[in-house]
Amino acid sequence: MSVSGRHPHESERYKMKREILISGTQREIRVAIMEDDQLVELQIDRPEARRMVGDIYLGKVDAVLPGIQAAFVDIGTGKSAFLHSSDLVYDEGGDDDDDDEDGDDDGDEANESSDVAAENAQEIAADTGGDSPYADVPSPGTAMVAAPRADAKADADEKGGKSEHGRQGQQKGGRRGGGGGGRRPRRAEPPPIQDVLKRGQTIICQVSKEPISTKGPRVTAQVSLAGRFLVFMPFASRVGVSRKIGERSERQRLREQVQKVLPKDSGGVIVRTVGEDVTQETFTRELTTLIGQWQKISKKQKFVGSAPKLLHRETSLTRGIIRDLFSAKVDKLTVDSKQIYNEIVEYLQGIAPELIERVVLHEDKAPLFDKAEIETEIRDLFKRRCDLPSGGYLIIEPTEALVSVDVNSGRYTGKKDPEKTSLRTNVEAAREVARQLRLRDIGGIIVCDFIDMENRGNRDKVLQELRTHLGRDRARTKAFAVSDLGLIEMTRQRVRQSHLQNMTMACPTCKGTGLVFTPETIVRRMERSIRRMSVDGRKDNLIVKLHPDTAIYVLENEKGLMATLEKGLGFRLEMRDDPLLQPDEFKLVVKGAGRDVTQQYAVA
Repeated sequence: MSVSGRHPHESERYKMKREILISGTQREIRVAIMEDDQLVELQIDRPEARRMVGDIYLGKVDAVLPGIQAAFVDIGTGKSAFLHSSDLVYDEGGDDDDDDEDGDDDGDEANESSDVAAENAQEIAADTGGDSPYADVPSPGTAMVAAPRADAKADADEKGGKSEHGRQGQQKGGRRGGGGGGRRPRRAEPPPIQDVLKRGQTIICQVSKEPISTKGPRVTAQVSLAGRFLVFMPFASRVGVSRKIGERSERQRLREQVQKVLPKDSGGVIVRTVGEDVTQETFTRELTTLIGQWQKISKKQKFVGSAPKLLHRETSLTRGIIRDLFSAKVDKLTVDSKQIYNEIVEYLQGIAPELIERVVLHEDKAPLFDKAEIETEIRDLFKRRCDLPSGGYLIIEPTEALVSVDVNSGRYTGKKDPEKTSLRTNVEAAREVARQLRLRDIGGIIVCDFIDMENRGNRDKVLQELRTHLGRDRARTKAFAVSDLGLIEMTRQRVRQSHLQNMTMACPTCKGTGLVFTPETIVRRMERSIRRMSVDGRKDNLIVKLHPDTAIYVLENEKGLMATLEKGLGFRLEMRDDPLLQPDEFKLVVKGAGRDVTQQYAVA
């Protein structure tokens, strides 16, 4: 959302063309989101990498860590899940007119300050291998199901739903895509986690973030169930409205409409953006379904036996896309699998039959993504460099701590005014940065180094352009003001690993660094290893194996090296090229015996 708090689409004078493409095989489903014929979002689902976000478990508390206000919960998936105190159910205050909620489509509802605290706590936990550097809270000896009723906060965003719970951690930070925002009501702090949870206790929790790197999944006690028009929260009690519905009178009307059909003490509700023009009858029907779904989960919890147990699995990727994204604002949904097509049509018959005519089965011989001309763009997602139309380019570098984005003017140098040239490139880059973050599914901290500009007004234009385009992102984002060093720092909600993390592995040659030693460096290391061997008193003749590129370097640049070493050390050296070696690898083998002594005399 822009600084004004209005979604950028509201000010667009044209109707954006939106299309969803779904390409499915037995082992993979790919979903592409198109805006004005441009690829802006890609989701990939594979059976061996099942998504966990949205799944509800009966978990068992493994450990409570007061020092970082967190707990580890065994949910039966291998790695223990991480639960921060901000994700507990607690009464945090607020009122029904509070317009400062910033939920999300993926269910991570924590406020920015508590979210940062939770991230830091999980980093500490991961660094210690999951072992607590603090004293654990003793087991109470008896298990119990946690989750006292909570008051919901008033206005939230879309499906994530959990952003509506009171007695839960909430979003205190800035608006979506914005850098500022109005004065926010003060929220109560969550209770100390050691006062709420004990080791051995059972708790109903929902996955809010996939396992990433060495970290296990993150869970929340603020459970929610998303429908097409409503999000139901069993541990909340207030009714909220998606903040994307801007008119206060309309928000109030929707709130009152839902309050009329919400059974007393049944839970809380958020009206989703697509629910703006929905009838009360439709609200009643969907609410009945969601409450019934929760009752089944509650009943299952009583009969599944001891924790950990899965209580509810989130809907499939395809159904989730239809539920969350396919609305009257989408012009067409094209799918190339007859099976998926039938599944979508059947699903729509129950929730939105008027949209069935917009679903098209792709029967052309040309693959769907080829016809849409996006396969090349998908391949480019894994490159560091992203070219801009003007001739400039971005360099996108993921690191352990953050993602850096460097903007370069490239071959575009303008004609006379360097400031105008920089402004044009930076504005173009701001649009592309927002798109690439969404397309690559990059989350966490991002630092953008735009081309330097002297004019403060021009820097503000770039920031505003970035915020406007970030507002189109379903993930929660925030871009901060330009720093003294000319950098723009921003955050993007991270619910799962990026496509790069999901679909690649560390290179066995460079071990993930992207770099190998130069041939000259390899030769110097080889020379030092041989000299170390001679100091050890050994006079064995050696076969020196080098990668062909390194061997060529020796022949072209250091032709007399081997002869010089032989003369000085007193034993024979036979150089051979070995194409099976890595580019920065060499081997020392004792001639005759065939014994490899490379590691024995290895040097830095």
